[in-house]
Amino acid sequence: MAYVGSHGYHEFINLDLNSIPEQVCSSSAGCKSGGVGSATGTVAQGAEYIPVGTRPNPYLNSGQQWSTEATSSYNALQVELTRRIGRGLQFRGNYTWSKDLDSASGLASSNSSNTPQYPQDSYHIKADWGPSAYNTTNQASGNFSYELPIGKGKPWLTGVSGAADKVVSGWQVNGIVTLLSGLPMTPVSGSNRSGNGQNGSNADRPNVNPAFTGPVIVGSVSEWFNPNAYLLPTAGTYGNVSKGSLTEPGLADFDFSLFKITRISERIGTEFRAEFFNIVNHTNLGTPNPQVFNGTAISPTAGAACKRNRRKLCGSG
Repeated sequence: MAYVGSHGYHEFINLDLNSIPEQVCSSSAGCKSGGVGSATGTVAQGAEYIPVGTRPNPYLNSGQQWSTEATSSYNALQVELTRRIGRGLQFRGNYTWSKDLDSASGLASSNSSNTPQYPQDSYHIKADWGPSAYNTTNQASGNFSYELPIGKGKPWLTGVSGAADKVVSGWQVNGIVTLLSGLPMTPVSGSNRSGNGQNGSNADRPNVNPAFTGPVIVGSVSEWFNPNAYLLPTAGTYGNVSKGSLTEPGLADFDFSLFKITRISERIGTEFRAEFFNIVNHTNLGTPNPQVFNGTAISPTAGAACKRNRRKLCGSG
């Protein structure tokens, strides 16, 4: 049993410092919001919003800057068990219970495919502190191997010899079990609803629907999460859904193999292998579509997952 922990400072994060910073509405009549977006809205006095206007530097478009402002934290409890039971049977298992938090999971979209590459607000990075794109709360794996007790020197057919010995001796079965809980995922609005003009517009998140009842996680292939749990924010404002607030499908896999070693002479032998991946044919789903809205309407593919296998990840060719 072991504890593993780490804390990271000054890690890289993608920012767009030519996006429009938030303001607080000071007018009793309300304020017009919308930034550089085509849609506009009105917010009440005291509300935070993106004012209609241009970027801080109107001569530049959106951009990408790397800054060393991100932080991270990892804590884990690890347990491992190895046991040789005897008579050719051995087993090894391990389990990790962990929590990985950060304010930025990766500079490239491939490093954070299940969470936005940019923070929602480049001027308020702490608002994106939450589960890392790599956070797997529960990880368990185990493997076993068993030399079948058949053939010369074994409990069964121990006196066999000659050609019969070559056929029945040297068999071994093996198995590998992998169990992983799902990675965090962040629902997104699907457009730069805030109008802040930020590069990586899919970082904007929706609002929680206060009238929604029932489970948010549905768990089906066509609809892993219920998009009706979210509302489109007023144009020119940020959504209040937190980063990594949902959990995508987990993974369960059992691989089985059958080996046979046949000794022809002291220096020559042959080996037969038969390997079966995911032998129980358990369906493992990939990252569901995090885009909740298509324009102002709920996207028909919101929450839709795809099936993955060992050769092909969702969305790959």
